[in-house]
Amino acid sequence: MRFSKLGESLAQLEKTTKRLEMTATLAQLFKDASADDIAPIIYLTQERLGPAFAPIDFGIGDALAAQALAKATGKDIDAIKKQFKTKGDYGIVAQKLLTNKGNTLTIKQVYDRLMEIATTSGEGTVERKTDLLADLLKKLSGEEARYVLRIPLGQLRLGIGDPTVMEGLSWSVTGDKTLRAPIERAYNVCCDLGAVARIFKSDGVAALEKIQVKVGNPVRMALAERAKSSEDIVTRLGKCAIEPKYDGLRAQIHKNGDDVRIYSRNLEETTAMFPDIVEGVRKQFKAKTAILEGEALAYDSETGDFLPFQITTQRKRKYDIDEFKEKLPLKLLAFDLLYADGKDVTRLGYKERHALLEKFIVKGDTLEVAEQVVTQDAIAIEKFFMEKIEHGLEGIMAKRLDSTYQAGARNFNWIKLKRSYQGHLTDTVDGVIVGYIRGRGMRARFGIGALLVAVYDDKEDKFATVTKIGTGFSDEEWPKLRELLDKIVKEKQPARVDALLVPDVWVEPKYVIEMQADEITRSTIHTAGKTDDELGYALRFPRVIGFIRADKKPEDATTVKEILKMFEKQGKSGEVTNEE
Repeated sequence: MRFSKLGESLAQLEKTTKRLEMTATLAQLFKDASADDIAPIIYLTQERLGPAFAPIDFGIGDALAAQALAKATGKDIDAIKKQFKTKGDYGIVAQKLLTNKGNTLTIKQVYDRLMEIATTSGEGTVERKTDLLADLLKKLSGEEARYVLRIPLGQLRLGIGDPTVMEGLSWSVTGDKTLRAPIERAYNVCCDLGAVARIFKSDGVAALEKIQVKVGNPVRMALAERAKSSEDIVTRLGKCAIEPKYDGLRAQIHKNGDDVRIYSRNLEETTAMFPDIVEGVRKQFKAKTAILEGEALAYDSETGDFLPFQITTQRKRKYDIDEFKEKLPLKLLAFDLLYADGKDVTRLGYKERHALLEKFIVKGDTLEVAEQVVTQDAIAIEKFFMEKIEHGLEGIMAKRLDSTYQAGARNFNWIKLKRSYQGHLTDTVDGVIVGYIRGRGMRARFGIGALLVAVYDDKEDKFATVTKIGTGFSDEEWPKLRELLDKIVKEKQPARVDALLVPDVWVEPKYVIEMQADEITRSTIHTAGKTDDELGYALRFPRVIGFIRADKKPEDATTVKEILKMFEKQGKSGEVTNEE
C-alpha cells in the first residue's frame, strides 16, 4: 500500500471527532491493507514503531525536524523556524514548503526509513538522522510529509485509542464490532496490537486463540472491582482469599534464566530503575522461566515499615538509581503467578496459582509472598481490614479462589475494599487532566490555578469531565505541573475529550492524578455519565492526593461505569450541582 493512502485516511480521521466515523475510516484502511502492511499502519497511527512495551524512540525532535526540512527544501532554517512559530506544527510547515508529487513510497518504505532513523547511533548520529529524514522528505508530497513529521513528533491529534482500533479491525471483516471480544482477548494476552492485527488479517479470527502468554511479552494486568463492605465481599465471593492492598508500584516480572525484566501496569519497562528487585528475583525465584506479579514498596531499613506511595514513587527514576537504591530499598510483595517453567498457568484457579507462587519463592531480603487469609467470615475480614488500615495500608483485596487470570479485565473475581476518608465518598478517583484554568488571586504568579479533569469512558473510548479541581497541590507543585502541561497544550478541544466546560488551556489527555472527594453528585455541566435524557456526574469538594500518578496511563483512570457504581454505593443525596 502507498503511504499516500495512509495519509488520506489520517486526513479523514483528523477531520472528525465522531467515533463511528473514525471506526469506519479505520475499517476501510484495514480492509485495503495487506497482512504485511497492517502492523506498521497500526504502529504509525499510534505514533510508535512497535508495541508500547518495547518503545523505540524516533530520536526526532523539533530541532532535528527543522534541520531536515531545511536540507530537503533548501530553505533557510531561521525562516523555517519562523513559520513554525506561526503555525505551531512542523507538519503544516512541511506541507506548505514541499511541492513534490509524491505517491511513490509504500508504507513499508516509510516505516523502514523511520526505523532506520530511530536505530541510528554512534558518532555523528544527529547529522546522519538529519540526512536520512531530509532524504525521506524529498520523496514525499506535502500532504505525505505533513504526517511523516507529525508521527515522530507525537502530533497526529487523531484521538484514536486501542478500543477504536480493535473495533476498526472487527468492522473491516464483519461490518460491525462482533469480533471485538476475541481481538481484545488476544491483545490483553500479548499487548501487541500490531501483531494481533497481522495474525487476524492473514489467518482469521480463529488464529487469535493461538496467542498465549509468553515470557518477554507483558500481559495486561487484571483489575479489581470495588466493594462497599466486608459483607458485600462475602455475598459476592463466599469463601475467598483476603490480602492487604499495598499502595506501591504494581510490577509484572518476566524471568528467563538470569534475564529479568520488569513492567509497570501501563506496560512501561522499568527494569533499569529497580536493580534490587532484579537481583532479588534471580536469587529467590527458583523457576527458570516465569511471569509473576506483585507490588513494589519502599521500606524503612531500620524499622521494616513500608513507606507511603509518594515516597515509593521516588524510586521510579532514570538517574541516581544506585543512590536511591540504598536510600529507599524495595520489597516485592508477590501475589500472583501467570507462567512458570514453560507452562501458562493463567487458566488455573487463583488458589492453585498462589500455591505455586509460594513453592517457587525462597526466603531472602527482597521477595515475599503477600500475606493472605482464606475465609468467608465477614467479621474476620473486617478485623483483617482494620489491622491493615492501622498499619497505614490502603485496605484489602479479596479474590475468588477458583478464578482464572483474566488479562485486562475488571470484574468481581477480584474486589478491593479501601479505607474511608472524611466525607461520604469511601474511595479515591483517578482522573485525567484535560485542561487548566489560569491562576487568579494568589496563584496568578503560577499562571495556573485549577484543572479540568475527566474519567475514562471505555465504551466510547473518550474522556468525560467529572470535576474542576484546585485543591491539594503545594505552591512548589503548581509551577512543575504547569511546565508539564504546557508541553502537551492543544489549540482546540482534543478529539477524545467530551466536555461542556471550556478551560483556558486544553491539553492532551496524558497525566493521571488521584483525587478524594466528599461525594459524587449529579451535574448539569459535567459529561461523565451524561446522555440526552440523563444528567452527568461530578465530584463534590475534590482534592488531589499526591502528584502525578506516573504508574498509570490515561486509559487506566477510573471509568464512567465505576463513577456510576460509586454514586450508587455512597448513600447518595441525589443533589444536582452545577459547581464542583
